[in-house]
Amino acid sequence: MTSSNRTLLGFDFGTKSIGVAAGQEVTGTASPLMALKAVDGIPDWQKVEALFAEWQPHLVVVGLPLNMDGTDQQVTHGARKFANRLNARFKVRVETCDERLTTADARARLFELGGFKKLDKQKVDSVAACLILESWMADNI
Repeated sequence: MTSSNRTLLGFDFGTKSIGVAAGQEVTGTASPLMALKAVDGIPDWQKVEALFAEWQPHLVVVGLPLNMDGTDQQVTHGARKFANRLNARFKVRVETCDERLTTADARARLFELGGFKKLDKQKVDSVAACLILESWMADNI
């Protein structure tokens, strides 16, 4: 399979909710999927397994939450740990991508589409996952 025809999954890691998006390199676009509930950053691994079974991603991108100056913040360690667990469990290449401002961009995008009623947390997280995935593809394809 050529690298431009791969299926990708993107994750916006959070301690209570993990946004999820599926993308295609051929188009360079991503679509939001249902966000996963998490407890202290730990998702229901059976739901993650179901996502991998359905989408069979060739590559996974996990957003890396950094401070505006590029330094790590408290949740950065959790995102790296989540990325490492995905790699270990599913034997798929996992990349991280700077996700600064993606949540703000996701809120702005959803607000444009439908005002305040569109701004529920899970939708914001999954749209942020789309932005992370699209950003990674723009820089790496």
